[in-house]
Amino acid sequence: MRQPPGFTDPNFPTYVCKLHRSIYGLRQSPRTWSKHFSDYLEDLGFEGSKTDYSLFIFRRKDLLIIILIYVDDILITGNNPKYVADFIAHLGKLFSLKDLGPLNYFLGVEATRCDGGLYLTQTKYTLDLLRRMKFLDVKPVSTPSQAGKKMSIYDGDSLPDPSEYRSVVGALQYLTLTRPDISYAVNQVCQFMHQPTTTHWTAVKRILRYLKHTYDHGLFYRRGPLKIEAYSDADYAGNPDDRHSTGGYCIYLGYNPISWSAKKQRTVSRSSTEAEYRQLAYTAAEISWIRSLFRELGVPMSTPVIWCDNISSISLSSNPVFHSKMKHLEVDYHYVREKVIRKELDVRYISTVDQVADVFTKGLSSSRFKQLANKLMVRSRPISLRGGDRPKKMISTSPQIQEQITSYCKDKAKT
Repeated sequence: MRQPPGFTDPNFPTYVCKLHRSIYGLRQSPRTWSKHFSDYLEDLGFEGSKTDYSLFIFRRKDLLIIILIYVDDILITGNNPKYVADFIAHLGKLFSLKDLGPLNYFLGVEATRCDGGLYLTQTKYTLDLLRRMKFLDVKPVSTPSQAGKKMSIYDGDSLPDPSEYRSVVGALQYLTLTRPDISYAVNQVCQFMHQPTTTHWTAVKRILRYLKHTYDHGLFYRRGPLKIEAYSDADYAGNPDDRHSTGGYCIYLGYNPISWSAKKQRTVSRSSTEAEYRQLAYTAAEISWIRSLFRELGVPMSTPVIWCDNISSISLSSNPVFHSKMKHLEVDYHYVREKVIRKELDVRYISTVDQVADVFTKGLSSSRFKQLANKLMVRSRPISLRGGDRPKKMISTSPQIQEQITSYCKDKAKT
């Protein structure tokens, strides 16, 4: 370490500053802040969640306070508003903080309440992305991906500068927080980040055109039963390059989707039954994590149900006698069978027509996609709740265009 050029102390040229406290901009500052804040919460009686390390729970008799932390952004909720307000005031004595009131905006996610429930959207984030890419005036499309289209690494010509592709795809990944309807399309373009081509860039543009059509869409949450239901599906050997299967799931709490995934499976499956059974294991693992989280929150849950459209994989999950063709399966995937035997999981059959997870495994037609997106509770916010988030249309201000508009208005007025 040495003093920066131009700021050297002539009397002590070999001296450097000794840091007593962590400050912003240093690598250790987030860790130090997290440890300092966590220790303070634990001194007050909060317990850190073992399921989510950013979650802290305070429980005393009938009192419940929950804190969720992301660096220096904090969400606080509880069942007693007075105690919550007192706790915020107590925090303000030790930390410099600002109470922003009821939740309406957090990390790019907008929360809008109405009589029927809660809307979670990323309208501003979407419009900023479309504006940055100059896609506010493009022709919209009704689906984010082409039906039946499988992309390959060999399609198209390599992009001379893939930085823009990677930047846009990274932004689209964050948008899937409130837009499960684009999860499959985004997963597809994410697989070519290392070497994108013109064909892959066209697929990204199609997603942006779909967002132009649905920029104000988001998740709508409403009250419902505390029951977990999941839909699991797999597209067998769907990848044309390595023949890996694409799996997807969607987990509901009551009527509301709370977890979803569209992801290429890590290994090659030898049959559609094996692909579906692997996906059941991934879905069961996610359900176990969710149940652990609700257990820490003190919320009782009934036995979760997984809906699957493959009869063979359902039989495999409940039958203790395995077929010889399934002996090669890793022990990890028999995790589903153990859950079923212990009555901790119930796997049931559902028709492919009603399989919600179908939207996470393949490109669909416009009518089919619209039907499943509606089941995902992806809705447009009512006009009364939109405020000033509508995109402004770009119009030309050239004298010729203005003269044509004026002439048209005069003729319209005469008729």
